[in-house]
Amino acid sequence: MNTILRPVLELTVMISGLFLAYLPVQTYLKQPPGRLAAWLAPLLAGICLLEGGFCYFLNIPTSSVLFPTLLVLMLIYHKSLTISIWKSGSIFLAVCGVFACVNSLSRAVNAIVAERLGLPETEIWFHTSAGIFYNVICLLFVAAAWYPASHAARTMIDDENLAQTWYVFWILPLIFIGLNLFMIPKYEGTLYTGRILQGYIVISLMLLVILMLFYTMFLMMANSLNKNARLQQENHFLSLQQARYENLCSAIEEARQARHDIRHHFLQLSSLAEKGDLEKIKEYLSNANSKIPDYDLHFCENQAADSVISHYAALAKRENIPFRAKADLPAHISIDQIDMCLVLSNLLENALEASLKAKSSNRRIHAEVYLHHKHLLLIQVENTFEGKIQEKNHIFQSSKRPGNGVGIQSVRHIAEKNGGDSSFTYENGVFTAKIMLRIQKTAVSHP
Repeated sequence: MNTILRPVLELTVMISGLFLAYLPVQTYLKQPPGRLAAWLAPLLAGICLLEGGFCYFLNIPTSSVLFPTLLVLMLIYHKSLTISIWKSGSIFLAVCGVFACVNSLSRAVNAIVAERLGLPETEIWFHTSAGIFYNVICLLFVAAAWYPASHAARTMIDDENLAQTWYVFWILPLIFIGLNLFMIPKYEGTLYTGRILQGYIVISLMLLVILMLFYTMFLMMANSLNKNARLQQENHFLSLQQARYENLCSAIEEARQARHDIRHHFLQLSSLAEKGDLEKIKEYLSNANSKIPDYDLHFCENQAADSVISHYAALAKRENIPFRAKADLPAHISIDQIDMCLVLSNLLENALEASLKAKSSNRRIHAEVYLHHKHLLLIQVENTFEGKIQEKNHIFQSSKRPGNGVGIQSVRHIAEKNGGDSSFTYENGVFTAKIMLRIQKTAVSHP
């Protein structure tokens, strides 16, 4: 019984490894975590027992079945998520890279145990104690990586600014997996020659430390890029506010000029009235009315939201797209202003782009932004569209390039991070986005 456990113990690390791989992608699961665990955990346990028994009865190393099994598990892992193969594959290989280094350490521990117990050098599986050591170290690593994997790594996966990085990240863990495979001695007796065992332990530890340093550097780089992207977004919204301020100044100056000219209009109208020339009066009023500046000076009291809506209202007007916005927001809201502006700008930009592709007679954008019971911010944007909307696995595909659409995905991530919700529907040529963001518990202040 003790012998048959040895190949099984070498394979059970797949359970802790797959659990670790799911930590940073919990929000991308296609099904609830409980339902996923209900069928995946028994499947993994069955695979470990069956393949362990298979290796035992045929007297073959677990590597014969491990690599094909990992490929199948990687496919299952990817199919259970809504992210790209580059992200899911990189995460899966990142875990495999760490566990490969732990496997090398366990091989050294197995050599020490075998030497002390006087076991033959032809053993093809880890001794039971080495197998237990292998699983314990993997479990300890999962416990240590729990918080960074479910927070820092999760943020990195959410960040669309790092989308291109995933195309090359998988190479790093693959190199370390290859190095650990290269280190496996052809004959177990080689480890007992001279000081090779000590060197093997040192190299295994160094590979593990170097790999963890690379992962840490990658997380730090991702965090730095995320901060830089956020600063760029803040600068963008500041530029919108500056443009809005300049438009307001221009409108105020035109209004001042109009007030200055109104005395002359009254004099002219008085003169025409004395002559009783009604047609001339109508013509004069029509000409004067056409010169009155048509500006939507104000949408709401909240300056950030007002700037974003005004910016896209001006763009829509420039393209002759009917734009109607109803915003009822106080000056101060206890919510992340950048997140709120990102949601608004992404939705309005998508609406503007969709409207531009439609016929002139079939263009329309309607936006509503308001508070509900002072603890929910509700945003709804409707726009007409023409053509077919591409959707894959409930993810909208980009109309500008191959792959997932970034704007809507970004809105979804913000809503999920905030604890809110989002829904996107399209029918009868109208696309509707509804977003709910939660207001923090501090009171909403009105001017």
